[in-house]
Amino acid sequence: MSARRRYALVGAGSRASMYLGALAGDHAADGELVAIGDTNPGRLDVHTRRLLAAGAPAPQRFAPAELGETVRRLGVDRVIVTTPDVFHADHVVAALEAGADAVVEKPLTTTEDGVRRIADAVERTGRDVLVTFNYRYAPRNSALKQLISSGEIGDVTSVHFEWLLDTAHGADYFRRWHRQKENSGGLLVHKSSHHFDLVNWWIDGVPTRVFASGGLRFYGAENAAARGLGPRPERGSSDSPLTDEFSLDLRTNENYRELYLENEGFDGYRRDADVFDAGITIEDNLSLVVDHALASGGRSSMSYSLTAHAPWEGYVVGVNGTRGRAELTVVERGSVLSEGGAVDPSMHPEEVAQEETRPVSERLVVQRQFGTARDVEIPVGAGGHGGGDALLLRDVFRGPAEDPLGRTASWRDGVRSVVVGIAGNRSLETGEAVRTADLDLGAGQAALGARRTPS
Repeated sequence: MSARRRYALVGAGSRASMYLGALAGDHAADGELVAIGDTNPGRLDVHTRRLLAAGAPAPQRFAPAELGETVRRLGVDRVIVTTPDVFHADHVVAALEAGADAVVEKPLTTTEDGVRRIADAVERTGRDVLVTFNYRYAPRNSALKQLISSGEIGDVTSVHFEWLLDTAHGADYFRRWHRQKENSGGLLVHKSSHHFDLVNWWIDGVPTRVFASGGLRFYGAENAAARGLGPRPERGSSDSPLTDEFSLDLRTNENYRELYLENEGFDGYRRDADVFDAGITIEDNLSLVVDHALASGGRSSMSYSLTAHAPWEGYVVGVNGTRGRAELTVVERGSVLSEGGAVDPSMHPEEVAQEETRPVSERLVVQRQFGTARDVEIPVGAGGHGGGDALLLRDVFRGPAEDPLGRTASWRDGVRSVVVGIAGNRSLETGEAVRTADLDLGAGQAALGARRTPS
């Protein structure tokens, strides 16, 4: 077990809750939260009250611009970064240069410049950056990794990956800060970096070329007008008779009411903008072709699609190899239902079982050439992401256990995932395929040349 570390957290939105709860609960013996920073003092109040209620001491507060000084003054060992994506590079670099390691939510960053700055800071300081890819820890995804690594389907030749975000979860990206590409990098960076990391990890590959196509085809004012939806309320938390299933009323969700609605006066941030209003700059339908170089020396290609307005949520993965094929099908939420009112789109599918018409399902099938298909057992886990969140937090706060699957992700893994989205965004702009080697990543380019094979 590692020594008890001193932590600072920057970014006191909803995602911070997982880490703060861990430090006040199961991992209190592993780390101490000594400081918390955000631009909104009201959200700091909320989290401080929750920490005190859990029996943890109140941390010192700081403004995000004061992160480096706070690290030095309080002797912080590690900084947890849960700010909006556009600020990840700023805060990771500030933490490293002040003498702390960093734990950062995916995506690592949103731009080529962000990759350069983080890579340069790692090179200068020798500090560590851990990226929290919790999907690696989900039992179903670990089972597919183990199957591919066993060699049963031979050398990987191609991957098909379709991810569906439903009209609850998917819609939520179009009402908050993610809707502006300058803040999130679009779904190719913010959301799909999860998926690109999974593929890189499953096949032990590095992306080399990306071609993308897509657009905003469902959400947004123009699409609403084309479908004749008529006038829309500016926000979900209103008494407008136009409120429908795409409206998020913060007044009905205690967590978001406390964190956001009651603290709008500090910064003006609205968590419940209408998904069909003007000004959305991200895409809701995306398709990619991605080439990979494999650690084995081979090559593989991936066809990928993301839809953000599907009636059910989950994903389908097909991995083809020289000896056979593996297929993973996951239904995270079977449908989105409401009874004449709005659903709560703010919750992850695994947190809204009461809205299911059937339970979450998952199936992993493998079939060798000239053989019959067989089901592969997937271990049953409890909690977020099939128990993956608990395993991730264990690695974050206690240090990685011996793991033949290599689920702990470094900043290099973060680069390899986010570079697909960065190249994809450039491809959307130019209409041409983009070689990742042609991106201006500085020292981060080395991450695309080295491969890490789990031992």
